[in-house]
Amino acid sequence: MESNNANENATNISDELQERAERNRQKALLLKKSRIVAHPYAKSENSDCTSGRLLKVQGQRVIDSGGGFLIEEDEVLEQEMLNIVAEPAPIIGTLPRCEQCQNEYKDSYLLQTFDLSVCDKCRDREGKHSLITRTEAKQEYLLKDCDLDKREPPLKYILRKNPHNARWGEMKLYLHLQIEDRALEVWGTEENLIKEREKRDVAKQEAKIKKFNKKIKKLRMEVRSSLYDKTKKATHVHDFGNDTYNEEEDTYTHACTSCGYEETYEKM
Repeated sequence: MESNNANENATNISDELQERAERNRQKALLLKKSRIVAHPYAKSENSDCTSGRLLKVQGQRVIDSGGGFLIEEDEVLEQEMLNIVAEPAPIIGTLPRCEQCQNEYKDSYLLQTFDLSVCDKCRDREGKHSLITRTEAKQEYLLKDCDLDKREPPLKYILRKNPHNARWGEMKLYLHLQIEDRALEVWGTEENLIKEREKRDVAKQEAKIKKFNKKIKKLRMEVRSSLYDKTKKATHVHDFGNDTYNEEEDTYTHACTSCGYEETYEKM
């Protein structure tokens, strides 16, 4: 019985390899055909023609169809390529088991993209297996670049165009579940992460208050300097009262009636 099962498994693997080889052959033929269709007027190596139909208009390479309109060089190729579905290599040998349902599976998006052994049936795009941007991961979980790129194993990500502006750089999207696990590795426990986040929030708030008070102080100084009359004299003239004589030291002392300043002197 065991030999029969082994023969059946070998036959199944052989059939899968043959099917994959046939798909690759068809894909290669389709790519070759697409290039020929996309460049119907391109000059061939053995051709004596020197006036090709490949033009360049405003920096864009186009093809003159000869029928009164222009075709973008890559337009036909892109349309053909849309029909080509890239299939991952089949798993040969022991099939992996899903961490959720414990069933065997041949292929998985999460396995191919993020090395997470979860089948496509158990994939939860909006919940447990949602994605998070690199910026959000660093701000929410207080992670550094080295935590994402240098700490073993480096976290995998996918690139997507920025939905806010196509001219901005591409976004790096990580698996939210793996970001949470990496945060626990860095901070130890969720309580430590919460404490550190609160500590940074307090420090940030104190910095804002300090900056605000500094601006208020500067504003007050500017207002006071604008109200100060530089032409007005600020000197005080003493108004001394009667003199008091000191017989032992043979000196006289008198005091200002307004500010209380005392002055001691000798008479000649």
